[in-house]
Amino acid sequence: MRDMTTLERQVSHAIRPFTVRFRDAALDDLRRRLRATRWPARELVGDRSQGVQLATMRALGKYWEKDYDLRRVQSRLNALPQFTTEIDGVNIHFVHVRSKHPDALPLIMTHGWPGSVIEMLDSVGPLTNPTAHGGTPADAFHLVLPSLPGYGFSAEPAEVGWDLVRTARAWAVLMRRLGYDRYVAQGGDVGAGVTDALGRLGPQGLVGIHTNLLVPALNDPTSLPDDTEEERAALAAIKVFQTSGNGYFVEMATRPETIGYALLDSPSALAAWMIDHDTDAYYKIAGAFVDDNPSGNLTRDHILDDITAYWLTGTGASTARSYWEAYGPDAPAAGGPPLPDPRVPVGFSTFPGEIWRTPRSWAEKAYPTLNYFGVAERGGHFAAWEEPELFAAELRAAFRPLR
Repeated sequence: MRDMTTLERQVSHAIRPFTVRFRDAALDDLRRRLRATRWPARELVGDRSQGVQLATMRALGKYWEKDYDLRRVQSRLNALPQFTTEIDGVNIHFVHVRSKHPDALPLIMTHGWPGSVIEMLDSVGPLTNPTAHGGTPADAFHLVLPSLPGYGFSAEPAEVGWDLVRTARAWAVLMRRLGYDRYVAQGGDVGAGVTDALGRLGPQGLVGIHTNLLVPALNDPTSLPDDTEEERAALAAIKVFQTSGNGYFVEMATRPETIGYALLDSPSALAAWMIDHDTDAYYKIAGAFVDDNPSGNLTRDHILDDITAYWLTGTGASTARSYWEAYGPDAPAAGGPPLPDPRVPVGFSTFPGEIWRTPRSWAEKAYPTLNYFGVAERGGHFAAWEEPELFAAELRAAFRPLR
């Protein structure tokens, strides 16, 4: 392979402004497919134990087709500064909002599945402009929100090997490229895995991390303390998830291409797959559509913003493959040596609707450098999306000692 010329390298490393544009034909096609949905018979149980309930999907599909503004995704994203840049052969999309406060702390936040940068949009204001949201100038962040490879407007990887560690390395490159020589990182869901890896890699400039999903607990829950009632309840919740609540996880970690055909061909299949993530989030989403009773920021429009972005970018299959890369037994990273414990300070926040409520003892066992443990009053697995103000308050508290 020939070496890159200086000009080629400059072009490759360029940061380019980005604008979302969806064709009218794509929106018309989405509505046509929604009208043509073939519905199954009603489930034979009174809860979600057989999967997403028909009443939920009927209500979601009707609102999506008839009442939802399909241009919302485009408008919301284009209201913020967006860019793309190529890192390690993949064109990465990101939102970059600099605070008006000059001493703001740079923060890179990573979303998960079935999320996207959209789940973090309502936390942009509280984080970058805290004085308008009950904070002080000393709480401000310069905010970088990248789309994971294969998600949203980031390109699909053309080769295997884009696991959590490779993504974390790419984020370190991105922050250097943006000129940030001192920064912190945050993540939930898959983003917690990326942020955990970033903390363990310890790239130059990273001074601390925060997550709201305890990744090591999923890796090996039996290694964690089980002496107290709180610890035993957390272990029981993880067991329930791993035995009857993680069907999507198993399918995407082992056969992502198989489910990808449905996710690319049917918007109703995509929506059902995406909202069947965890019990707490599912019932909140069902309540928003069936009863018009949203939980916090999980309104019908906000939920459909995320699903519509997946559909219009055609990323159902590539996002599923990210689970194969990160967690699959056949992926290149499977069985590799573990990374060392993070050497930077680690903050953790637990939200009551999470798949399990992490005890402080678990966070301390998982992260010897834990320097913040927060317990939020409300919110679940998608904390930034559901409770953006509370989420922002947790990040302010977690990173305040590092400023």
